[in-house]
Amino acid sequence: MNGKIQEAFGKISKNVKWQRVIIAAGIIGIALIFLSNYIGTDSGREDDKFSVTTYSTKIESDLESVIGKIQGAGKTNVLLTMENSVEYVYLGDSTTKTKEIQPHIRGVLVVCEGGDEPVVVERVTDAVCKALNISTAKVCVTKLSE
Repeated sequence: MNGKIQEAFGKISKNVKWQRVIIAAGIIGIALIFLSNYIGTDSGREDDKFSVTTYSTKIESDLESVIGKIQGAGKTNVLLTMENSVEYVYLGDSTTKTKEIQPHIRGVLVVCEGGDEPVVVERVTDAVCKALNISTAKVCVTKLSE
């Protein structure tokens, strides 16, 4: 079987027509690779604003879910404020992204049913600080009005 493959490859490699087809396919492949860097560069710019909203909404919903499970917290709403938007680091003058820096969290407001009980406030504050790696000064926990 191995000998048949070598024989077939030998016939194709000696045929000038096949050599040209293989070289042309290689050149087209390389050209497509280079062109892929330039196709769709504008769409990435529109995603910058959208990703900040998605990022903060995801964190808010995750926090609401987790805080709602803390004993005594009850129904929970979370508001997250960001200091800046997503920052992208590009490779030299190209459009190739090398790094995406997530926005910094300015503050977190947690409104929950148990927000008037000191033990619950302590638990919620501790959970938010550890989950987001922020200081207690950036977290406010208050009672949900009925």
